[in-house]
Amino acid sequence: MANKTLKTKQKSLASEIIGSIETKLSEAGAATKKMKKSIEKSADKLAKKLAKLMHKAEKKSAKPVKTAEKKAKKEEAKLKKNTAKAEKNARRAANAASSAAKTATESTPASTPASKATPARAKTTASKPAATRSSTSRTARKPAPAETTPEPETTNA
Repeated sequence: MANKTLKTKQKSLASEIIGSIETKLSEAGAATKKMKKSIEKSADKLAKKLAKLMHKAEKKSAKPVKTAEKKAKKEEAKLKKNTAKAEKNARRAANAASSAAKTATESTPASTPASKATPARAKTTASKPAATRSSTSRTARKPAPAETTPEPETTNA
């Protein structure tokens, strides 16, 4: 189909070029058969080149439209994929929350209150040997009271 339209454009361009050149020649004087033949050949060549250039320009103008359509399709597919992932993650989180609540109610009796988060313990001093730290159990160990040392008084002399 593109070849037919290209050829028709070439023929119409050639006839327009021939017509305009012949009008200029008729103003200048009489044209011979050889001149008319060479004009037709040149016009055909020129029309062929012009038609190709016009066809390339049309292709280039149509190309951005196609790329925009491709981008839109990609974005749409990506959006669908992300929404499916979000729904799946929401279901997974809901299931995890419900199973966590179920296990929490099953593991703790109703008479005991829920356990509170334990505060972070302060690090012990480096002077204690490592063997004593690892040998003591966490439940048996109690944090040592913080020692306070009096600050030396400074006198202005």
